[in-house]
Amino acid sequence: MNFFEHQDRARRQTRLLVVLFALAVVAIIVAVDAVVFTIAGPDPLMLLTATGVTALIIFGASTMRSLQLRAGGGDIARQLGGTRIEHDTTDPLRQRLRNVVEEMAIASGVPVPEIYVLEQEQGVNAFAAGFSPADAAVAVTRGTLEHLDRDELQGVIAHEFSHILNGDMRLNIRLIGFLFGILVIAIVGRKLLYSSRFARGSRNAAPAVMIGLAVVIIGYVGLFFGRWIKSAVSRQREYLADASAVQFTRSADGIAGALKKIGALQTGSRLEVDTEEVGHMLFGQGMSQRLFATHPPLEQRIRAIDPGFDPSEFKQIAKRLDRRAEMRRAELDAQAEAGDVGAKAEPASPGAGGLFNAESLIDRIGKPGLEQVLAAALLSAELPQPLRRAARSDEWVLEVVCSVLLDADDAVRERQLLAIARALGSESERRVRALRQACPQLPRSQRLPLTEIAFPSLRKRPDGELVEFMRLLDELVGSDGHVDVFEYALSRLVSRQIRDSLKPETSEPAGRLRLDDTLDEAAEVLSILARHGHRQSPEQAQAAFASGWALLGDQPADDIRHIDNWPEALDSALARLDNLRPSSRQKLVLSLMACVVHDQQVNDDELDLLRVVCGLLHVPLPTLRSPA
Repeated sequence: MNFFEHQDRARRQTRLLVVLFALAVVAIIVAVDAVVFTIAGPDPLMLLTATGVTALIIFGASTMRSLQLRAGGGDIARQLGGTRIEHDTTDPLRQRLRNVVEEMAIASGVPVPEIYVLEQEQGVNAFAAGFSPADAAVAVTRGTLEHLDRDELQGVIAHEFSHILNGDMRLNIRLIGFLFGILVIAIVGRKLLYSSRFARGSRNAAPAVMIGLAVVIIGYVGLFFGRWIKSAVSRQREYLADASAVQFTRSADGIAGALKKIGALQTGSRLEVDTEEVGHMLFGQGMSQRLFATHPPLEQRIRAIDPGFDPSEFKQIAKRLDRRAEMRRAELDAQAEAGDVGAKAEPASPGAGGLFNAESLIDRIGKPGLEQVLAAALLSAELPQPLRRAARSDEWVLEVVCSVLLDADDAVRERQLLAIARALGSESERRVRALRQACPQLPRSQRLPLTEIAFPSLRKRPDGELVEFMRLLDELVGSDGHVDVFEYALSRLVSRQIRDSLKPETSEPAGRLRLDDTLDEAAEVLSILARHGHRQSPEQAQAAFASGWALLGDQPADDIRHIDNWPEALDSALARLDNLRPSSRQKLVLSLMACVVHDQQVNDDELDLLRVVCGLLHVPLPTLRSPA
């Protein structure tokens, strides 16, 4: 199942949940009306009132809880006791976690999520939360940091990134909202019972007790089936996420080792905080529960990855954990942050080993392989330390992004610095100059990864400031009267991520259009991509265009378009193409990749255009660029 099929599956599951929720609401309303009818008789006004009040309570509570969760994944992590990893942390365990998360994000082509640690939790567990990748947060327990080695931690984080990439987070939040609406009915029933205790002498006390008791029963029966649905959906997704983690890291040892340590540890994966509401979001079962367990049995999960597993291994692992705890701490203390890249082999370079095969690239979307993880690790490690520290800092992050867009021409650069001073102040201008002086020749291959690392700090800035910052980016890009491909790619990707983080609940495109509805826009994007790949050869550009066009279905042959203002045309075309349904989006992306790989020579402009086009289409393209 590839990324686009996962998207289709997530949409179907969401629609199914909406239908089931609606049926549950109808069933609860009918049950409440039956109770009212039994007690009050066939009173139309009473029945109508009961129907309206019940529906209002359920939908109102569900909507309210969903709105509370709009603050993003970081807010959920903080509610569970998580603390954000700061840019200047000296804890080697936190540094290792941050490096692993950043590498995974760069490798998979999604924004780097916020990173949290649940310091009071000794069990091995983790979760990803948020409406979309742009507002996602990844949190792990202190036990996860203490007990897992780097490969095992990487397996756990890969599991969580599978949930981010496959749309599971949005589904999780909707489950929370739906179940809360049903739960509130039971709470209202308890309130009615409680209030009736103080009205025993009243003539209406007995009916109130009966209604309260009936509503409690109805609410909890509804909650019973709601939890059963949550359990069934969650178990299936956990198996898929485990399998994706193996594919991500090309090794079963990491994720299997983490699961085995959960079985070996006395604390297992249990959390001290109440996980009833968020249990389906966790890496491991957060509480002792069999009937509504949101995860498959631990031994079954391990055997799905390691068929030869023997449960007697748990005792051996427990003994090794006791002996190695102190040794591991000493090793971590000796590691330099930059040295913790986890790279064990050289990643493939563009064009090597069939990397640029359109079909294989489609399969890697949402499921990057070891080559991408290694390339991302090396790209991250090779970033200059001053820029990397500044990118992770809430105070310096705006200046870092601006510094990446500074022009090589002195006159243009001074105009850009003047614009920065007007928009952000003279202190920001001074900082940008200092960053430029510290790293005057940042390779192109490192610039987008640097902005990706900066994103968690960037989205912590006030909303109004971010809106103004997007305007500043456009001004910096247009300072020389010409927009090159890199400037376009960086400014559009950053702006897209900012907009999605400001309104994460609306960041998922509707996906109603078919490819036949958008052929003009598809032709424009293909034309722009083909011409930038073959500036010196119109014939080669036409051939590249034709190779991509041929994959759009049974369409008549078309000629490459001549487009004067390509940035404006690309903006307009991608805004419409972002509403393609997943199956049509897959065809479009496949055609774009075929256009790029037509001659087996991929230049920087093609790489950056492919990255920004996929980014604006909400398609997470894995990193295709090796370190400089």
